[in-house]
Amino acid sequence: MREPAGDNPLDQAVKRLERAISQLEQRLSGQAGKPGAEIGGLFDQDSAKLAAELDQARQREKALEEAGAEASAALGRAIAEIKAALASDDADENTQSQTEEA
Repeated sequence: MREPAGDNPLDQAVKRLERAISQLEQRLSGQAGKPGAEIGGLFDQDSAKLAAELDQARQREKALEEAGAEASAALGRAIAEIKAALASDDADENTQSQTEEA
């Protein structure tokens, strides 16, 4: 089963995981009422734990994206300041050499 070429690898992995979970849920629901039906309760606990971990991972991802944006902006400002300082030094050197020539 090939995924469409337009999906990124993360989307493809999520789709495969959802498909696998769906198949597992179908198998477990078919075993309800049979000995070992308590497995469904364990699955619900695992599912809730995974959902909580996913939420935490998304929060960390958002925080990292914000930190990256802040760092990028700070680097941009630093580059601009360095360029301005270099341009100022060049202008001072040109003025000084013109004064010495006169």
